[in-house]
Amino acid sequence: MAGEHLDVVIVGAGLSGIGAAYRLQTEHPGRSYAILEARESMGGTWDLFRYPGIRSDSDMFTLGYPFKPWRDAKSIADGPSILRYIRETADEYGIEQRIRYGAKVVEAEWSSADARWTVTVAQGGERRTLTCNFLYCCAGYYDYDEGHAPDFPGAESFSGRLVYPQFWPEDLDYAGKRVVVIGSGATAVTLVPAMAEQAELVTMLQRSPTWISAVPGRDKYADRIRELLPPKLAHRLIRTKNILFNVGFYQYCRRRPEAARKLLTGLTTRILKDERLVAEHFTPAYNPWDQRLCAVPDADFFKAMRKGKAEVVTDHIETFVPEGIRLKSGRVLKADVVVSATGLKLLAFGGVALTVDGAPVDLSEQYVWQGAMLTGVPNFAVCIGYTNASWTLRADLTSRLVCKVLAHMDRRGHRAVVPEPRGHLEDRPLLDLAAGYIQRSIGDFPRQGDRHPWRVRQNYLLDSATTMRTSLDKTLRPVRRPANLERV
Repeated sequence: MAGEHLDVVIVGAGLSGIGAAYRLQTEHPGRSYAILEARESMGGTWDLFRYPGIRSDSDMFTLGYPFKPWRDAKSIADGPSILRYIRETADEYGIEQRIRYGAKVVEAEWSSADARWTVTVAQGGERRTLTCNFLYCCAGYYDYDEGHAPDFPGAESFSGRLVYPQFWPEDLDYAGKRVVVIGSGATAVTLVPAMAEQAELVTMLQRSPTWISAVPGRDKYADRIRELLPPKLAHRLIRTKNILFNVGFYQYCRRRPEAARKLLTGLTTRILKDERLVAEHFTPAYNPWDQRLCAVPDADFFKAMRKGKAEVVTDHIETFVPEGIRLKSGRVLKADVVVSATGLKLLAFGGVALTVDGAPVDLSEQYVWQGAMLTGVPNFAVCIGYTNASWTLRADLTSRLVCKVLAHMDRRGHRAVVPEPRGHLEDRPLLDLAAGYIQRSIGDFPRQGDRHPWRVRQNYLLDSATTMRTSLDKTLRPVRRPANLERV
C-alpha cells in the first residue's frame, strides 16, 4: 500500500460504499479505486449489529439499490437477509476484489500543491499511507467502536447481566428469564418481540413514549407486481410507489400534525384495544416525525404485548438494585438481563482527521453542499442518508453526483474543486431531528445553510429532480496551486 496512488478512495464497505463502487466503476470505468474497510468483513451496520430480531426500519424496495432488484419475500427484512443482499451485489459486480479489509482510515491530508490526498491507514498494527485524487467517505455517522452508554446509578450492584445491542454477546441465554430493555427507539422495539419469543417476560422501560406504527412485513401489492412484470421493471414500479407513499405520509405528518397524531393513536388503539394504555405509553408529547417514526412489521411488538409476553413501563430509573431496577415511582422491575438500548453515538464520517494544506479542518465550521461535499475541503465527499426515508435513496443520489463532479473536472481540466457559497448562509444543524442521540453530538458536524444547494433537504422527490441538474460551474470553484508554486 505504501506509495500507491489511486484515482478514488472510498471509505467503508457497507451498504453505501458498495453502492458507491458500483456507480464509480459503471460511470468511470477507467478510474482506479479501492474501498478501505476498517472491519474484517463487508456490510457495515448489517454486519456489526447481531442482536435478536435486527431488521430494516425501511422497506427494502427503497433501502435496496435501484440497480439490483430486491427479490426476497419480506419488504421489511431481517439483518442477515440484508447482509446477504449486500454481499451478492459486491460479488455480482466484481466489487469485493476492490475491498481492503482491516484498513482503518485515521488521517487524510490534502495538498493543493500536489492536488491529492495522502491517506493514513491503520492496518495490521502498522500505519501506512497511500495517495488519491478524490476521497469519498461512506462510513456513515455512527461510532462503530463505542455506543452511547449512560452512567446508570447502582449498575455495579446488579446481580444479572447488563448488555448493549451494539456488542451483543454470543453466549447470552435469556430463555425463560425476565428481561428489561431500556429505551424506546427502533432498536428497543425490535428487541422486545424478538426476545419475547423465548424470555419469560420482556419489559420495555421508557422515559417517555415514542411514535410507533405497525406496517405490513410483506407488501402484497409488490408481490402482485412481481408476479406480472419482469424483475427490473417491477422493482422500479414498486420503488416509485413506496417513495411516493413515504414522502406523502411524511408531508402529511408535518403539515397536519394533529390529524397524524389521531391517525397513529387510532391505529395503535385498534390493535391493543386499550385507549388508556395507548394514551399512557404510546402517545408522545412531540409530533410525528419530530423524531424518526418507529415501524413494527406485522404489529409484532403489539402482538407480544397482547400475548402477555411483553409490557411497557413509562418511568425514570432511580437506581439499579441486585434484583433489577428501582424506578422513581418506587416500583422495582425484576430482571435477569438488562439491555441498554439507549441510542447510538454519532461520529462524523468515520472519525477521519482531515487536514488541508497543513491546517486541521474544523468540521463544525464547514457547510455541506448538495448533502455531499464540504466547504474548505477539496475533492472530498461524504455520504449522508435521509432521516425520514431510506438511507440508500440519498446515498445513491450522492454517488451519482460524485461521478458527475469527476466528469465535470475532466471536462474543465480541473485538478481539484471545492464548493463555495455566494453570499451569507444562515446556519442550521446538519440533521434537524429532536432525537437525543443526534442532539448530543450534532455540534461536531458540518452545518447546512438556508437555501439550495446548501440545504440538506429531507425530500427525495425534490432532490431527485434537481441534484443531477445542478450547475457545477456556479457552485464549485477550481482549486489553484499555491501562488508561490505557480512559476515552478
